Amino acid sequence: MPIPRPDHRRHVRVDAADPYGRGAARGEQLRAHLPAALDVYDRLFALGGITPARVRDDAERALDAVGEFRPGARAEIEGIAHGAGLDPWRVAALNARTEILAGSATVPPGECTTLVRRTTEPPGDTFDANDTGGTDGPAPAVRTFGVQTWDWHVELSAHWHTLESRGGRHTVVGLTEDGILGKIGINSAGLALHFNILGHVRDGVGGVPVHVLAAVVLAEAGSVAEAVDLVRGAPLASSGSFALFDGTDATLLDLSPAGVFAVAPDERGLLVRTNHFLTPVPAAEEKSWLYQPDSGDRHDFVRARLDRLRPLPDTSEALARCLVTGPGEPPVTCLPDPAEALGRRWASLATVTLDPATRTAAVLDGTPAELGVRPWRTLTAT
Repeated sequence: MPIPRPDHRRHVRVDAADPYGRGAARGEQLRAHLPAALDVYDRLFALGGITPARVRDDAERALDAVGEFRPGARAEIEGIAHGAGLDPWRVAALNARTEILAGSATVPPGECTTLVRRTTEPPGDTFDANDTGGTDGPAPAVRTFGVQTWDWHVELSAHWHTLESRGGRHTVVGLTEDGILGKIGINSAGLALHFNILGHVRDGVGGVPVHVLAAVVLAEAGSVAEAVDLVRGAPLASSGSFALFDGTDATLLDLSPAGVFAVAPDERGLLVRTNHFLTPVPAAEEKSWLYQPDSGDRHDFVRARLDRLRPLPDTSEALARCLVTGPGEPPVTCLPDPAEALGRRWASLATVTLDPATRTAAVLDGTPAELGVRPWRTLTAT
């Protein structure tokens, strides 16, 4: 089944110092599109046995949690609602869609695969006759870069956009869904964030939605260290993964109601993430039935492919080619099954690379298999 895509993917650009103003500008640009996105989610909520009354209650609780954590983020959500002519709880429901769907009995979450590489390259060849083996001299050059597929319901293929948000502490560029503050991106300080969903038995509503937290991290944090501190200080009632990297540092976070736990790059400087916890505390209460064996199969497949590569990819696009899969292989490149019903038609809606050295997010409106076939949209956070 081909993935339907608009002829021209929307790009939303906002520039305002006031969070409510940034939100209102977003809402105005999305006014014609948000009702259709809401309709898809309303059907997914209903399919999961979540009543409209519960959706509203959950959305309002989530909005209150956002307001307690970051009043500016709540103002931005309310601004989107104003600009789009919607009740605030409707936009809050989009931002808390992960947490609301955690209560679904029948709609499993989607799948994504993320790779990040931290590479240390020796300095240029030089000879110093006075060198006695000390530590003086040029330091090794450190680079980081990453790629991910964003896999979600094919029915939402028309309901996402690229984003350029200016006016806050940092400019942010990347990709997000219509009405949702943030997802995948990079900021003008060179902090990059890839986003995956995880599942814990205690997931629910009551904390800061993970999509809102991703937006706050990119808006405020200037480094991996700042981002980790911010995330550890957030009240969480749901799960997810942030792959965080800046010009020199990289880490992978397991976010869960049980706490926040970090994974360092392996001996080759690699981080590999699919949709299961990589640390033992949250893994002990994982919703393994949602993602396994698929998540483990994808993780092991990509890890084995990388283990065979000598040398490792040295560009974001080359790393993205490691996510191309075909028939008989785990669906890292995810194509929808036309025989499946609503709620089970997964698709790689986008492929995204992030490069802190250039402050760029490159978004392919396509699967990794469409590299070289469909154009990249490159956004720079300056």
